[in-house]
Amino acid sequence: MAADQKEMETTETARGRRKVRLGTVISDKMNKTIIVQVGASKAHRLYRKTVQQRARFKVHDEKNECGVGDLVRITETRPISKEKRWRVLEIVEKAK
Repeated sequence: MAADQKEMETTETARGRRKVRLGTVISDKMNKTIIVQVGASKAHRLYRKTVQQRARFKVHDEKNECGVGDLVRITETRPISKEKRWRVLEIVEKAK
């Protein structure tokens, strides 16, 4: 098990750490592509009011298994198309 972890660390350092985000699927109408919305709350610099920030990512879903409302973990990857630079790592929670 230690050898696997060491091998994983060396490949990670060789190609850099990839960003991982947790978000909600808001659209699954395209083939092998979903749109994931990632949200975060931040305090405004001057007024200290909590402000919602949202980002939408086009994400590659190879098996077309994600549906609207699913909570998914996505990771950065090589460019797959003009706007797709993310892919699904796992489905954390299916929509009810």
